Amino acid sequence: MRRTGMAFVLSVFVSSAASAAQAAGPIFLQSHRAVYDLTLSRANEGAQVDSLQGRMVYEFAGSPCKGYRTRFRFVTRIENGDTSRLTDLQTSNYESGDGRTFQFANTTLVNSAKTQEVAGSAEVTGSATDVRLTKPAAKTLRLEPSQFPTTHMLEIIRRAEAGESFYQTTIFDGSDDADKVMATTVVIGKPELAEKAGAQPGDPEFLSGQPSWPVSIAYFDPAERGAGLPSFRTTFRLFANGITSDLVMDYGDFSVAGKLVDLKLLDTPKCPG
Repeated sequence: MRRTGMAFVLSVFVSSAASAAQAAGPIFLQSHRAVYDLTLSRANEGAQVDSLQGRMVYEFAGSPCKGYRTRFRFVTRIENGDTSRLTDLQTSNYESGDGRTFQFANTTLVNSAKTQEVAGSAEVTGSATDVRLTKPAAKTLRLEPSQFPTTHMLEIIRRAEAGESFYQTTIFDGSDDADKVMATTVVIGKPELAEKAGAQPGDPEFLSGQPSWPVSIAYFDPAERGAGLPSFRTTFRLFANGITSDLVMDYGDFSVAGKLVDLKLLDTPKCPG
């Protein structure tokens, strides 16, 4: 679930999590399209945010044999005094089923003017995450080993189902300038059934029997490990099939709440056997 960074001091790296998840048994991720209404949850004095509203649309589809595709659009309007800022972040990516390769394309518009465009690919090897950028200019980078987003989600679910409550790793998702990985610390709460987890009215009936967990993820810039506060933190309720609700994104000076208001199930490709 994220956009850049969530905080942690991390000393342990978990690699090849998709393979680990498959070794423990297959995890079914439901292809779906989720829409969240965004509102200002909290703003500290001096945050320069009087009001915020927006919408996030997240579309996920794929399978271990076909790979996973994600499309994501995050639109917010922030009001501060007499000024208004409309930000539109558009992202699409593909992650291979084995969690080793990743393709990404991100575009940011501010008040309808394009301010950033980043695209490229990445591959996890035994000792590094090799990134090849095509936009804004051709460039290659060698970063530390990491997970990609779907692999990261699979690992959280695997650990939640195993009753674990804490782990640390690194993640690369191509966000911002796509020039660094983020260190993450994940805290997983006790499981609940959907009817006790605040499932929104209109959610498909299949969620009523799904286990879910409250999850908190903090992201750190690895260069600032041990410095204290995370760059970004998010909390959400994670269902066993990968659908999320009750989203809160904490940017430090202010936080944004995302309420699941529409959910459509999509066909999930089936793998042989």
